[in-house]
Amino acid sequence: MAEFSDRANTIQPTGVRKMFDLAGQEAIHLGLGEPDFQPPSVAIDAFHEAMKAGHNKYTTTAGLYALREAIAGIWQQYEPNLTADSVCMTMSGTNALLTTYLAFLSEGDNILIPDPCFPLYGPHAVISGAEPRFYPCTFENEFVPTVEDLEALVDDRTKAVVFNFPSNPTGATITSGERDELLEFARRNDLWVITDEVYDRIIYDRPHVSFLGAGYENVVMIQSFSKTFAMTGWRMGYIFSPNAEVVKQMTKLQYYITACSTDAMQYGVLAAIQRAPDYPSEMRDAFRRRRDLICERLNGMPGVSCHVPEGAFYVFPKVEIPGWSSVDIALEILKDGVVCSPGSAFGSAGEGHLRFAYTIDVEKISEAMDIVEGVLTRIKHLPPPEQSAAF
Repeated sequence: MAEFSDRANTIQPTGVRKMFDLAGQEAIHLGLGEPDFQPPSVAIDAFHEAMKAGHNKYTTTAGLYALREAIAGIWQQYEPNLTADSVCMTMSGTNALLTTYLAFLSEGDNILIPDPCFPLYGPHAVISGAEPRFYPCTFENEFVPTVEDLEALVDDRTKAVVFNFPSNPTGATITSGERDELLEFARRNDLWVITDEVYDRIIYDRPHVSFLGAGYENVVMIQSFSKTFAMTGWRMGYIFSPNAEVVKQMTKLQYYITACSTDAMQYGVLAAIQRAPDYPSEMRDAFRRRRDLICERLNGMPGVSCHVPEGAFYVFPKVEIPGWSSVDIALEILKDGVVCSPGSAFGSAGEGHLRFAYTIDVEKISEAMDIVEGVLTRIKHLPPPEQSAAF
């Protein structure tokens, strides 16, 4: 019988995906981070026209020059010297993350990763042969890490640190002062900063604070069009950096991972950037109304404490029901027809929390919150399961 690699045996499906697979078709979905909008119509039309015009072939690994030039133009407000050559297109932000890890990490290295976090951060380190080391982002500190906790994890094999603001799963953002402290930590320890800013256009009441253009050159940004232009199924993202050698190495590796990004889709994304630049803001305004509703409802429930997130489209409330794990609570809620994600799906620091993605309309959110409140009220009087569900 064939034996599988250690990396294949180590990595398991995420708790987010498991909950999705368990849900029935009639369930109300607050589990996946997938906007319920269509991409801008100009992007769909441009995609279609590009296919009809014959753009169904291989492209350069770095991607369509006009698209890379447009992307560089967006970020020149932070880093004026960015050009098309600062950008490499990828098949999603997830692809961008893996390519970046493979460029920086060797067997025996380690990388600092937030806890809780996007569930692929850790497994991608394992795939790369490195050790993920998790730094805590606590509810009490509004999910922003402390330099002291980061310093405690560093040794001579630490190569990089991942930051994610606005955050999945917490919706947390940072101030420029907090960002500067984190960059000074990276500079002091000679670390690469991998900054995942895929929710940069979904910020509610303050400007986006980027790690780009803040005086530290060893920064690589992971980006995607999935969230900001509702293109989750298009699988289009990019890597970029002010460090030219980084982009050169990333582009070389990207060829061996996916060869190139989809030809016609790049024309669709370019149309979105150029002809529908306000589309992310329109979605953000809809998300704001949903955020306000779901936070108000959750904070009125027994045993629930919920920060009002400043970014992304997730809430990550603390749910305290003695003896009940986040998986058990999420499964109990699922029995009544609402899908959410157990906090433990995002790391050990997520235990005691649930994640709700407010990516459905307000009527469905209200219906879902009625159900969630009913379940929490019911189970607070029940003994916990004799054996907590394993996820």
